Amino acid sequence: MKQLVAFDLDGTLAESKQPLKDEMGEALADLLGVAQVAVISGGDWPQFEKQVASRLPDRADRSKLWLMPTTGTKLYAFKDGAWSAVYAELFDDATRAKIKTAFDEALEATGFVPEQTWGERVEDRGSQITFSALGQQAPLEAKEKWDPDHAKRKVIKADLEKRLPGLSINMGGATSIDITQKGVDKAYGLKKLRDASGISLDAMMFVGDAIFPGGNDYPAKELGLDTVRVRDPDETLSVIATVVTCQHA
Repeated sequence: MKQLVAFDLDGTLAESKQPLKDEMGEALADLLGVAQVAVISGGDWPQFEKQVASRLPDRADRSKLWLMPTTGTKLYAFKDGAWSAVYAELFDDATRAKIKTAFDEALEATGFVPEQTWGERVEDRGSQITFSALGQQAPLEAKEKWDPDHAKRKVIKADLEKRLPGLSINMGGATSIDITQKGVDKAYGLKKLRDASGISLDAMMFVGDAIFPGGNDYPAKELGLDTVRVRDPDETLSVIATVVTCQHA
């Protein structure tokens, strides 16, 4: 019996940067009836609010839901009828500027400058800086075609690691690379969640679509959590249904 089920967001609970579908909102409400739930991803709080918080049905027990933007460097909980930050860990200005310069240099060096972009490619999320190859507003179809096997981002990631040796660099979403303080990844976020919730890591499980070496969900597996790798949100629905059934048994 698991006390808490943690999820990645994009590619796991929803399509990239899209709101949860009604069916997923209902499934999470069912799950919140039998366990605590956490969502940890690279997006900042406004994205979480749009994709998750605003998409849950009224019956969902939000008091049992933990939302963890920017790879767990921020934590939000629902208290007194509203979402509030439990903590937030932010970059200093010098590090922020260094990261933005490194992105431009890495793209030029690796030759993966896309022909077309939609919106800003670099988003400063305070505690995390995220590079989206095709831009923050790129259509899902274009994003899915750009790097389906992660090959381009693996090359960019390797280049960035040479330029930013003191930072943590991970692939996320369909076209993104997330940069946080050294040691900050989903394992770090899950340990922070353990401390905030009082739930041991042994009593947690993690569900994500990027549980592979270099993927930003892989640290959860390395941490020793029971993990389930899914292909897409439809498969996640099946996982949730199974967990709810087992928790009722």
